[in-house]
Amino acid sequence: MDRRSFNRRLLAGGAVAAAGVTSLSQASAPDAVAAETPPPTAPAGGQVRHLKLYAEKLADGQMGYGLERGRATIPGPLIELNEGDTLHIEFENTMDVPVSLHVHGVDYDVANDGTRMNRSHVEPGGTRTYTWRTHAPGRRKDGTWRAGSAGYWHYHDHVVGTDHGTGGIRKGLYGPVVVRRKGDILPDKQFTIVFNDMTINNRPGHQSPDFRATVGDRVEIIMITHGEYYHTFHMHGHRWADNRTGMLTGPDDPSPVIDNKITGPADSFGFQIIAGEHVGAGAWMYHCHVQSHSDMGMAGLFLVAKPDGTVPGHDPHHPAASGGATHAH
Repeated sequence: MDRRSFNRRLLAGGAVAAAGVTSLSQASAPDAVAAETPPPTAPAGGQVRHLKLYAEKLADGQMGYGLERGRATIPGPLIELNEGDTLHIEFENTMDVPVSLHVHGVDYDVANDGTRMNRSHVEPGGTRTYTWRTHAPGRRKDGTWRAGSAGYWHYHDHVVGTDHGTGGIRKGLYGPVVVRRKGDILPDKQFTIVFNDMTINNRPGHQSPDFRATVGDRVEIIMITHGEYYHTFHMHGHRWADNRTGMLTGPDDPSPVIDNKITGPADSFGFQIIAGEHVGAGAWMYHCHVQSHSDMGMAGLFLVAKPDGTVPGHDPHHPAASGGATHAH
C-alpha cells in the first residue's frame, strides 16, 4: 500500500502515527509538486476513537509514552484527529512514580486535566481513561465566532518531579497532537522536532536526529518547545507560510512566508513543505538560530534524497529518523 492510500486509512480511522513515517517518492524533478492522483485530504470528523497508551521508564533512565508495552519513544507517538472527533485514551502507568497525561489545544473536563491538583493523575501501576474532544469552528448563540480545534498541539506529563511535571518533561514525557479540518491535505511524511532545553528530542548534540525524505514528498513538521529557554527554529533551503498549515491558500493569502520562527516553552506549531522544491536534493540543516545554542549542538539534518535514494554530498554520521505508523481502533 502506498503512503497516500495509507494516509486515507489513517485519518479515516483517527490517526496515531509515529514521529517519522516512510513515504513513496512522488517526483523526480527538484521542483515537482504534482502527483499522478490528487493528494488525500482529511474527512469530516465526528468519530469516537479509542487508544491505549503507556508511560514507561526507558533503559537509559529517561521516560516516554508508547502505544505498546516496552515500545515507548521520545517524543511519544503522534496523535492525529479530525475536528469533531472524541478520543478515549486508556492510559496505564507502568512506572514506580505517579504520572499523568495533559493535552494542549483540545477540549476536556476537569477530570481529564492530568494534574495532581484535581487528582486526575495516575498512581504507579494504575490505569485511567482520559477523554479529549475536538470541535469544528462555528457561531455561538450570541453571534460571535468560535474557533475550531484544528492545529498543531502537544501532550505531556504534569506530575513527575514536581506538581508541574518538570521532571517528566525533562526526561521525555511529551508528544505531538495534530487536529485536521475537513479537506486538509495529508502529508507523505511527518516528523516531530522538540527543542527541550539544549537538546533535540532529548538527544545531545552529537546524537541530534536527522530526518529523511525524497524530492517531491509533502513533508509535515510538528515543532514543539519545552524547557527553560527561548529558541528559533530555522530550516535551510525551505520556507513555509506562517499560518495553520504552512501552505498558502492562493495568490491573495496574506500569510507571511518565513524560514525562521521564534519559539518558547510550551509553544507548538507545524507546517508542510515540498521536499527539495526549487532547491533539489541535499543535506539541508535545521537548527536553533540562537548562535550559542546551535554551537552547543542544537542542529540536525533534513536529508532530501534523489529518487534513487542518494543524498548529494552527504556522508552519514548517524541514522536518519524513520518508522512506521499505527492508528486508533
